[in-house]
Amino acid sequence: MARVTHLNVNGTRHAVDVDADAKLLWVLRDTLDLTGAKFGCGEGQCAACTVLLDGTPRHACLTRVGEVGERHVTTIEGLEQNGKLHPLQQAFLEVEAMQCAYCTSGMILGAVAFLRRNPHPTDAEIVAAMDGHLCRCGTYDRILAAVKLAASRLHGSAA
Repeated sequence: MARVTHLNVNGTRHAVDVDADAKLLWVLRDTLDLTGAKFGCGEGQCAACTVLLDGTPRHACLTRVGEVGERHVTTIEGLEQNGKLHPLQQAFLEVEAMQCAYCTSGMILGAVAFLRRNPHPTDAEIVAAMDGHLCRCGTYDRILAAVKLAASRLHGSAA
């Protein structure tokens, strides 16, 4: 059975010893103690487990660590820099875009990747980009407001 001996997570090369078929979500949570990515459905339908793989959103519940290789994984824990929250993290707090916060990590990481591709989104583009990120609490209006606020802070203004 193939083994994976290291992963590049949040800018650090971590030594691991896991089966290549192990799901990235469980390696992050159980081996590296990075619990920001959540297990929601286990089928890639809710996006609570979203991480960035070389900047592209991936469902960690479906991604095998053997697929990761030398690529860089970013989790919610890796977004803050020098003790300062990422603008999306800060915006989610300011507009109270979460209640239970179970989906929040995945939402934020999905939005980070989206705003890198589309720095001046319209409301409709934000809604389309966030489709598939399920929030059981139904705070979608506040999530939209948080993404718009972060876009304005990161890139000047949303369309």
